[in-house]
Amino acid sequence: MINLYDLNFDELTQFVLDLGEPKFRARQIWEWLYHSFVVDFDAMRNLPKSLRENLAVTANLDTSKIVADQLSSDGQTQKVLTQLPDGQLIETVLMRYNRRRTLCISSQAGCAMGCVFCATGQMGFFRNLSVGEIIAPVMRFARQLAAEDQRVTNIVMMGMGEPLHNYDNTLEAVNRLTDPTGFNLGARKITISTVGLVPAIRRYADEGRQTPLAISLHAATDAERDKLIPINKRWPVAELIDACRYYIKKTGRRITFEWALIAGENDTIEQAQALGKLVQEMLCHVNLIPLNPTKGYGGGPSSRERVDKFQQTLAQYKVTSTVRVRRGIDIQAGCGQLRDRIVNQTID
Repeated sequence: MINLYDLNFDELTQFVLDLGEPKFRARQIWEWLYHSFVVDFDAMRNLPKSLRENLAVTANLDTSKIVADQLSSDGQTQKVLTQLPDGQLIETVLMRYNRRRTLCISSQAGCAMGCVFCATGQMGFFRNLSVGEIIAPVMRFARQLAAEDQRVTNIVMMGMGEPLHNYDNTLEAVNRLTDPTGFNLGARKITISTVGLVPAIRRYADEGRQTPLAISLHAATDAERDKLIPINKRWPVAELIDACRYYIKKTGRRITFEWALIAGENDTIEQAQALGKLVQEMLCHVNLIPLNPTKGYGGGPSSRERVDKFQQTLAQYKVTSTVRVRRGIDIQAGCGQLRDRIVNQTID
C-alpha cells in the first residue's frame, strides 16, 4: 500500500489517474491531507464512495500508532512516542509558549552520530524515516491543535536523528510542509539542526533555502569536541566553521550554534573564550542549553552561576546568546529519552 504522505502533488496526481479517476480528485485529496488533517478516507466527504473504498485498499495515511503520550506537570510540553509498522519507535514533542506552538520532530529512527550525551546517539542507528513518516506526526499535532482553535507555528528538526544524514527525505518533507498549496508553514518557521556534516551544509547553502540552520557545536576546540561528538574527528571544528561561513556568505542568513552546557565539561571560562574567538564577527547567535541528563552519560546540567559567567564571557566578544528554558524534564522530553525508557521497561 502507498502512504499518501510519501507522495508529492505530481505523484499523487499520477496515483489518482492510475486509479481511473479524474485529475481534479488529486487536489481534493491533497486538501484533505494538508488542510483538514484527516485520519481516514471516509472523512473525505467530497469524494465518491467508490473512490474512498478504493483508497482504503490501495493507500494509507498515518501508519504509526501511539505507544506513549505524556504531558509535563506544567501542561506546556507534550511528548508522544509512536511505533512504526516495522516496530521502530520515534518521538515528537509539542512545546507551548505564549504565542508559539513549536513541534520538535524526528528524521530518523535512532542516530548514527553517537554524541555521547544524547539518548538517541546512545541507542545507535536503525533507519531513515520516509517523507511520510516525517510529515505524519506534524499532521497529527496539527489536527489536535486545530480542535483547540490553534495551529503549529514552528517546527524544529531536532528530534531523533541527524536531519542532514537523511538529506533528501528531510528536505522533501520541508518542501511539503512549506508548500503554499499544502501545509503552508513559512520556510523561516522551520529550523534544520545538524551536528556538523560539512558536505551537507555546503549543499544546503548552495540550494539557497530559506529554512534556518542550527549547528550542534557544544565545544569550540577539537580536543573537547572529539570527546563529545565523534563526527568531529572526520570534520573538525575548523572545517565546520569554514562551512558555516560559506553558508552565511551564500545565503546572507544568520546561523545558530547550539551548546548543551555540561557541568565541569564545556561550561568553563576557557571554552567560552574559545567559542567567543571562534565565532566573533560571524552573523550568528549562540543558544545555550543546560544539559538534559541521560542514563547513558554521567554529566549534569550547569549551574545558573556558571551559565551566567559563560554568557557574560561571550558578550565580551560581542557574541549574542540566549539561555533556552529547559522544558519537559519530568517527561523525558530530551531527544530519545522516552523511547529509551519505554524500551528498557519492556526489556525489564
